[in-house]
Amino acid sequence: MRKSSLRRTCAALAAGTSLALALTACGGTTKKDVDSGGAAAASTAKADPNAATKKGLTVGFLPKQVNNPYFTTADKGGEKALAELGSKYKEVGPSSATDTAGQVSYVNTLTQQQVNAMAVSAQDPGALCTALKQAMSNGIKVVTYDSDTKTDCRNAFVSQASAEDLGRTEVQLLARQIGYKGEIAVLSAAQTATNQNTWIGYMKDELKDPKYKDVKLVKIAYGNDDAQQSFQQTQGLLQQYPNLKGIISPTTVGIKAAAQYLSGSKYKGKVRLTGLGTPNDMRKYVKNGTVEAFELWDPAKLGDLAARTAVALASGQISGKEGETFKAGGTTYTIGKDGVINLGKPTVFDAKNIDQFNF
Repeated sequence: MRKSSLRRTCAALAAGTSLALALTACGGTTKKDVDSGGAAAASTAKADPNAATKKGLTVGFLPKQVNNPYFTTADKGGEKALAELGSKYKEVGPSSATDTAGQVSYVNTLTQQQVNAMAVSAQDPGALCTALKQAMSNGIKVVTYDSDTKTDCRNAFVSQASAEDLGRTEVQLLARQIGYKGEIAVLSAAQTATNQNTWIGYMKDELKDPKYKDVKLVKIAYGNDDAQQSFQQTQGLLQQYPNLKGIISPTTVGIKAAAQYLSGSKYKGKVRLTGLGTPNDMRKYVKNGTVEAFELWDPAKLGDLAARTAVALASGQISGKEGETFKAGGTTYTIGKDGVINLGKPTVFDAKNIDQFNF
């Protein structure tokens, strides 16, 4: 993401949206994010790296939430990749980012439609497993992206960044901004969100370093991937902890809502805010001094890699086994432990570089 700009943007989608229509939380589970539950589902299958790339496949994308700018951008990246590969794209999914039962239903729908592969961003690590295993038993390849399931419930997981990198760097970003001293809080998404909880785990571990001895994590609040709830949770944190120095929000919904609250309050420039957000959402808050720096990855590239991984699996070029390699969009990727494929490191956005990005 540092070397090239997005080809697909969500500027038009994000423009004019109200707080209630803000982006949902970004996922980001990786190989250490969920209990293993067994080896990656297809790791025992035999792959042929020289197999021809199949054409005419149908890959279904199932995001956490449809009509959401973040997932729209990611899935458009997948759609473009599939067009380049000569395969078909379709998207289904719930309108709510917490409708797990709805996700299960859509997995079953894609299975009944006999798609060749599906790319799923899981709302819950275990809730989709029965349905996904049924899909795999019918020969459908399953790729998770953005947020993982248990490892035996899919063939491979495309992670947008290392969970450890994300958790630790968010603490590092905020600590520098508050001078390594003061009370901080975390504004998370849903309490059950696999990615959020894993990142928070690494945040807590990072805070054990002696250099953070004067930094105290006082509260983890949950906005449930809802913009208005996240806005209210930010207000509540500042009322409950009047000496709060900083907030980490590892969700695009949360950081935007928190920035909106802070920018119109007496806390602007006094309570620091960082986390995961999109440049288009956060640009004005960086420029008006509400936010100094935050980070994210390229969602279109995430969707692109999920699509290419799905096609490679369906073509028999990879099985999801650790150590396998494959080419995707000119880059060679190596499958890691438990079938994890890392997109790359996150990018930090600040006043110096934010205008170089448009998504």
